[in-house]
Amino acid sequence: MSTFKAFRIHQAGKGVEARLEQLSLDDLGPGEVVIRGHWSSINYKDALAATGKGRILKRFPLVGGIDVAGEVVSSEDDRYRPGDPVLVTGCGLGEEHDGGYAEYARVSGDWVVPVPAGLDPRAVMQLGTAGFTAGLAVHRLEHNGLAPDRGPVIVTGATGGVGSLAVDMLAGRGYAVTALTGKAEAADYLRQLGAAEILVRGEFEMGTRPLEKGLWAGAVDNLGGETLAWLTRTMDWWGSIASIGLAQSHEFHTTVMPFILRGVNLLGVNSVATPRPLRLAVWNRLATDLKPRHLDTIADNVVSLNDLGSAFDAYIDGSVRGRTLVDLR
Repeated sequence: MSTFKAFRIHQAGKGVEARLEQLSLDDLGPGEVVIRGHWSSINYKDALAATGKGRILKRFPLVGGIDVAGEVVSSEDDRYRPGDPVLVTGCGLGEEHDGGYAEYARVSGDWVVPVPAGLDPRAVMQLGTAGFTAGLAVHRLEHNGLAPDRGPVIVTGATGGVGSLAVDMLAGRGYAVTALTGKAEAADYLRQLGAAEILVRGEFEMGTRPLEKGLWAGAVDNLGGETLAWLTRTMDWWGSIASIGLAQSHEFHTTVMPFILRGVNLLGVNSVATPRPLRLAVWNRLATDLKPRHLDTIADNVVSLNDLGSAFDAYIDGSVRGRTLVDLR
């Protein structure tokens, strides 16, 4: 190829300007593996970067997109051969290194994950960073002792990409899942994914005591802020919370009471700098025991690279549900 299409983000005063451009491989950052992109996806972080609503990019200009899947075109890394189906999520892609919103990407061999048996490039991008994050959260919770017979698990921000996939994964594993959402109209969707109970934000009392009644064996929290503080107060004995997002607030005000009196655990989940052995293990689970049963329901929206720029506002205003694929072909 001589040139190819890429969605590139530039600094413009105190904001950003994002547009589709023609680039060559020489315009991309260094890397041992060149991938022909077939699919990418939209994550909240991508929307923050493309709209300038969050300080995501470490340098400019930069091709956006923290996910990509496709096939190897060329490789200086002996682990990969032309034609191999591969994926990349996180690892600084679309933040400090040219990302996945392009027909070609050039990346470090250490970032590349072979597409696991049982999935294909489209399916791994239906999962993408959101699915990897949800899977990593469940993996960490279970390694910390969570099991279906321990009691119910709550997922907050349940209609988002991570939340939807976490509900599906946990229900598929046999957990009794409570879905917490601000969208009462999404109840049928969440039940379809496997939620046994729906809680609507603002329609119940969170309480203010350092310890409230213990309700949950585990939690996957996308919100932070007041909701995360409430979770600490309502976790049952030895319960664990996987903290993965800050859609409500980055602030967190609580007491040490849940941690020292009930043995509650707060587990931080970072999907960007995940060690490679753990990354490979989680992707293997995403193709086997954590494979969602309703991927086509959760990721039912597709946009082309040409139309990508108009897709981000729904993520910023919180009106999006589930996942959106980006067709790079």
